[in-house]
Amino acid sequence: MQLPVMPPVSPMLAKSVVSIPPDASYEPKWDGFRSICFRDGDEVELGSRNERPMTRYFPELVKAAEAELPERCVIDGEIIVASDGGLDFEALQQRIHPADSRVRMLAEKTPASFIAFDLLALDDIDYTQRPFSERRAALVEALTNAGPKFHVTPVTTDLATAQRWFDEFEGAGLDGVIAKPLSLTYQPDKRVMFKIKHQRTADCVVAGYRLHKSGDDAIGSLLLGLYKDDGTLASVGVIGAFPMARRRELVTELQPLVTTFDNHPWNWAAHMVGERTPRRNEGSRWNAGKDLSFVPLRPERVVEVRYDHMEGERFRHTAQFNRWRPDRDPRSCTFDQLEQPVTFKLGDIVPGLG
Repeated sequence: MQLPVMPPVSPMLAKSVVSIPPDASYEPKWDGFRSICFRDGDEVELGSRNERPMTRYFPELVKAAEAELPERCVIDGEIIVASDGGLDFEALQQRIHPADSRVRMLAEKTPASFIAFDLLALDDIDYTQRPFSERRAALVEALTNAGPKFHVTPVTTDLATAQRWFDEFEGAGLDGVIAKPLSLTYQPDKRVMFKIKHQRTADCVVAGYRLHKSGDDAIGSLLLGLYKDDGTLASVGVIGAFPMARRRELVTELQPLVTTFDNHPWNWAAHMVGERTPRRNEGSRWNAGKDLSFVPLRPERVVEVRYDHMEGERFRHTAQFNRWRPDRDPRSCTFDQLEQPVTFKLGDIVPGLG
């Protein structure tokens, strides 16, 4: 492979801001795997945010790149899985599997798409030092005949349209808006773009904790739950960003609530009938050596957390501690308090998706 920009390349990043800034180019924030696609003839490589290749996991995109992309190019974008209900991040996660037979089966069952939003190189031209406005125009022209797997993300320079996208597109599984200054050069691994994400709060039950990696005298994370209509307690995510001194204090504070699994809503029986709950000896699919066991607590303490959006019954990203809520009845912590985004079709954002 001989390209003006060679792998590996760390993608250009965005920093969070609370509101959409003026005088920029705006695009939807896609919720998938960030990837830079390199093509040189019949050689295709899909890089990742951590610079590790993801090529073997998405054979359908490798094949599509050979058919839909220019002969020699480097394109920044997002790998997604689209469904009738919007973006399916859980299905996308399942695509990262060590067995080749399963990779190819999932490529048929839950095929991925690539949403392109920046151009780093085309033919022998390195575009990274050119302004985004020029890179965007070249990207649109280069991918004129792309599809059905490769798509160019929509953009606008109209602030009102960007705000409407922020409000509406969440219903299709997107999680905000990206703003790029039109004069911005491509700067790998630098937070020079801006991301505006939904921020909400929810009151959750603390139903357990995991110990910190440093030892058994500090909390690693608190396990959060919300009650469903049938009265069962669903596992919805965790919070874990505490100073070390506070982590040690929490171990002492929570000891009176420690219980057994027999008396806990997330016990073995519940798991055996298919409840999605934390398990005592469950490993992480991203880190086979990571222990996800937890200490069960009586679900009597309530915490208010900040979150961006839900994926099914769980927080899509790690929630953030806001404050304790001793005034709240744990049984009042239900899914009814969560804001439900209006349904929006992916095909109305990018024709051919969903």
